[in-house]
Amino acid sequence: MEVFLNPDFLLGPVPPGGAPSAYWVGPRYLAGDDGRLYDSVADALTGLGWTSLTIVRGRQEPDEAPEDRQVLRSTVLHISPDTLRWAQWVLADEPFLLGELPVAWQVSARTDASSPLAAWSAYFTPEIPGEVLGDFLHALDANARPAVSLGGPELVLDAVTAHGWLRDIDQPDARATDPTFTTRLGLGEVPPLIQDGDPRSLTAAPDEAGPAGWQAWAEPALGAPYLWAASFSASAPDELVAAFAASLSSTAPVLRRVLPESTKDRLLRAPAG
Repeated sequence: MEVFLNPDFLLGPVPPGGAPSAYWVGPRYLAGDDGRLYDSVADALTGLGWTSLTIVRGRQEPDEAPEDRQVLRSTVLHISPDTLRWAQWVLADEPFLLGELPVAWQVSARTDASSPLAAWSAYFTPEIPGEVLGDFLHALDANARPAVSLGGPELVLDAVTAHGWLRDIDQPDARATDPTFTTRLGLGEVPPLIQDGDPRSLTAAPDEAGPAGWQAWAEPALGAPYLWAASFSASAPDELVAAFAASLSSTAPVLRRVLPESTKDRLLRAPAG
């Protein structure tokens, strides 16, 4: 059933007659994570049969009671049944910043179970729609060779242009933007600390560019703080990035109870139920 979205349905105090507690909203790339990015992604991984582990690191003084131990770092790790892919919730683990936002999820894959190192990694900050990350993880789970790229950049660009996004005039083979020019996807320089198994990413000289990777971000207004950011290391398979891009640019609305302050006036919405 098609859901019609209306910009005139405003969120605010509940009037005497009552108001919907949830809305169908679009575009999804400006809809935020509904305040439940961990839950939505963890539920998707549980549905895929991935195992979850909680890793807690702390410090305890010799004469200190166990209940007084200082917890320094905590990570929730989800591992696929074949152990070739994993996802970490690192928001409480002192993550590094991506686009001035803390990383919330890190997703990695390796070529075989005997290798201790990830072949590639991807990073996602809060407010990225959980539906998008869930679709990406479903594609990752279904890929028999999650560390091998069989496509090319055109797969990623075709995924978004099929939904009305526009190729960049100056770099049509590497960048695209949504029709409102608030959200961008591009193949280019990888930010610092992005982990990749390609040795060239470690040996590139300071004055030379290393392997390029896909980056995506939402900037509600020119010069405003990012709503969310995502980064894929250079070896991330293009077909998996294309699955992310297709979901990100999808015109299908998403269900929300909480809207980001920076984008709620840009969203079309219709009462749910």
